[in-house]
Amino acid sequence: MTELLLFNVTNGLIIGAFYVLMALGLSLILNLSGVINFAHGGFLALGGYIAFTMQPFIGFWGALLLAPVLVAVLGLLLERTMIRRLYGRDPLYSLLLTFGLAFILQDFTRYVWGANGLPFTVPAFLAAPISDQLFFVTWYRLFMVAVVAIAVGGLFLFLRYTRTGVRIRAGTLDLETVSVLGVNVGGLRAYNFALGIFLAGLAGVLASGQLSLVPNMGDSLLMPSFVAIIVGGVGSLPGTLLGGLLIGLASGLVTLFWPSAADAVIYVIMAIVLLLRPRGLLGEEGMLG
Repeated sequence: MTELLLFNVTNGLIIGAFYVLMALGLSLILNLSGVINFAHGGFLALGGYIAFTMQPFIGFWGALLLAPVLVAVLGLLLERTMIRRLYGRDPLYSLLLTFGLAFILQDFTRYVWGANGLPFTVPAFLAAPISDQLFFVTWYRLFMVAVVAIAVGGLFLFLRYTRTGVRIRAGTLDLETVSVLGVNVGGLRAYNFALGIFLAGLAGVLASGQLSLVPNMGDSLLMPSFVAIIVGGVGSLPGTLLGGLLIGLASGLVTLFWPSAADAVIYVIMAIVLLLRPRGLLGEEGMLG
């Protein structure tokens, strides 16, 4: 029973780590630009497929580093050519645009790489279990958690100690004042959007080593990532981090006792939080962006 419990807790933390990366990217974009990016799951899948294509030439480590950057560049191009035109308009327009982009990205990956699942191999030493007793915990799982921790820590340090990061934080509170102070708001939004897409691409590469590559692999992570933002509090990146880990761990534990409710518990948690604390666990009252 102890091993089974540990197995489900481990799975919950792994899933929660993916939720965290996805949700932080979504939250960055939502907080500064007010865009609900439904194409985020498509960028995640694209990151995995690009890494799969590059791996034979530059290896696993090169693909892990370069694929998220290429996905971020694509996100930057789409932001500059399409999404930026909808800033300041009804959020419904950007929602519909990114919803359409999600289908385009998914069909693109299906056209280029096919609809069937593709294996993404990781180095043999990472695929091995850490011990005979903990055979279900591989070094790759620990590696994923470590990469997510480094990425999240780096993001928070960037937002706190760099000039661009401070401007992004200030822009989420009062973008108009930031603009008056002479900051190029358009460039700031573009950089922030690319940063959010980079996190989605990184999540895609990491997920590819754990799951099979399929065009719709990001769909199962997208809605729980939005839930993580709501549970943690819209506008709060620490809250998003907490929300992602909470719903991932809850899903893993519920799987042990009631497998069919593993997905439903995520939305139950959201409903309870909204009833008891509508702003979210760490959100500020009236905060949206």
